[in-house]
Amino acid sequence: MTDDSATKVRVIAVTDERDVFALRRDARTIAEAAGADSQDRIRLATALSELGRDRLGSAGVTVRFALTARPAPALEVTVRWTDGAPPDPEALNSARRLIRELSSETLGRQGSIVLRQPVALAPEGFAAAADRLAELLTDNESADREDDLRSQTRDLIIALEEARAQSEELRLLNEELEQTNAGVLALYAEISLELEQTNSGVVALHAELEDKSRQLREASESKTRFWANVSHELRSPLNSVIGLSRLLAASAPEELGPQQREQVALISASGETLLALVDDLLDVAKAEAGQLTPQPAPVDLALLLAQIEAVVRPAAPNPAVELLFPRPEALPPLVTDETMLTRVLRNLIGNSLKFTESGHVRLSVRQAPDQAGMIEFVVEDTGIGIPPQEQAKVFEEFHQVRGAHQRGKAGTGLGLPYARSLVTLLGGTIELTSTVGAGTTVIAALPVVQAPEPVRLPLVAAADDDPAFAAVFRPMLETVAEQVVQLPGGRELVEFAVREQPSAVVVDLDMPGTDGYEVVRRLAADPRTAATPVVVVTGYPAARVDRARLAHVRAVLSKDTVDAAALGRALGPRRPGSSATSAGGQGGSP
Repeated sequence: MTDDSATKVRVIAVTDERDVFALRRDARTIAEAAGADSQDRIRLATALSELGRDRLGSAGVTVRFALTARPAPALEVTVRWTDGAPPDPEALNSARRLIRELSSETLGRQGSIVLRQPVALAPEGFAAAADRLAELLTDNESADREDDLRSQTRDLIIALEEARAQSEELRLLNEELEQTNAGVLALYAEISLELEQTNSGVVALHAELEDKSRQLREASESKTRFWANVSHELRSPLNSVIGLSRLLAASAPEELGPQQREQVALISASGETLLALVDDLLDVAKAEAGQLTPQPAPVDLALLLAQIEAVVRPAAPNPAVELLFPRPEALPPLVTDETMLTRVLRNLIGNSLKFTESGHVRLSVRQAPDQAGMIEFVVEDTGIGIPPQEQAKVFEEFHQVRGAHQRGKAGTGLGLPYARSLVTLLGGTIELTSTVGAGTTVIAALPVVQAPEPVRLPLVAAADDDPAFAAVFRPMLETVAEQVVQLPGGRELVEFAVREQPSAVVVDLDMPGTDGYEVVRRLAADPRTAATPVVVVTGYPAARVDRARLAHVRAVLSKDTVDAAALGRALGPRRPGSSATSAGGQGGSP
């Protein structure tokens, strides 16, 4: 052989049916010798038999077998004709289903069809395989119909055996697939049941959580109401205890001995401590119940800090701790609720003093470096510090950091939570940083608020059956009115309002005869006074105020907390959508 890339093996001329038989036999024999498997041999022989019969009747039909090495070893068969009709499309499609690498070309009456069947031959054995094929086949071999039928019968038997083997394999695969499907279905059913049970559990848990949440909410509301009511009830006897203790302490020397005076002093100190605790509880309860709202007014920070220093410095537990306050000339202007701010700063400073054994506690006031329109109050100490795992908990009510360094430190765990509540109500934020053994820094940032315009009304009428409170209250009224008329009871107030048409009316609720509720009802029912602004100032706790009967009043203020600023806001111009102030002096429609 002269070319190891394409070696001619055999050329067969096809002129009649006998040649087609020979073509089929040779195709099978050549494919087997070339290394094709039985299925590929049958496919190639069947495809050439189909194409040979299609070409019967054409002139110059030849079939050429060649063994090619590149691009990969393959048996290449070329069917040519020199004169004849184009191939039948159905014959081409049948051959293409058997041999995928098939191409055809037709030019006029002549044409060719090329079939390529890959074979398993190593490149180094290609020349030897071509020689064997050339020796195996001779041009004078013949075949007849019987030989072809026998050959086809053998091919069919082989194909049937292979088909039977494949059928058995498919049966086994189907059985395995059915078992697998049965397992999948069982697993799916099991998973579905588990999911259903889990979903039922989740629904039940969700319902239980909602119920628990409702119970916790109701318990919190009940706790808040309890502390508010109990704190009010405790204040009166505690004030009596403290007052009587002071009276006893002021007795003549011959009336009490030294031991009795010491005991009275202890009673008074204990009563004041208990009163402070009750006040803390009441303030926290009010904050939780939403009964505290800021009453912003211009604050003289220098005076405020001087007052705080005057109260805190003498009560400092350790004289070795230096208490540092800012210079008055360096303080920025501020408009906020002075009472709330005072409580915040006293809580923060008192807390620092309690846990500082040496060094200092410093209060500083500055413009917030990264927030425009904010003022920061910074309380920094050199105390024992707070462990990192406890820093997030110190703002929880009643929580106290555990440790030997806190033994003997009195407290309820309400200071920092209460300070945070007040700072939040004032529209600010509070942050804490601490290092154990190095100290703690708390920063309370508050917004700068524009001061409200002062209110001056031509005439304000007021009624209160308590002469002492009326005397104390009159200067507040005079800050908001050019003329103030105070009347002894509700009946006189209604008559005066109808007759004189004052700019506003201020009335107490608890009065003999015509009480405040009746005054409000009569004024609202009379067209001559229905538009007159009414403000209620009462000693009742918020829980005892019947808000449904006070739907027409501007505000309900507490005698304990009312001041000129709160009164001015209540009697000032009404903004759209604004609500009346509650009995605590602090928010909510009555």
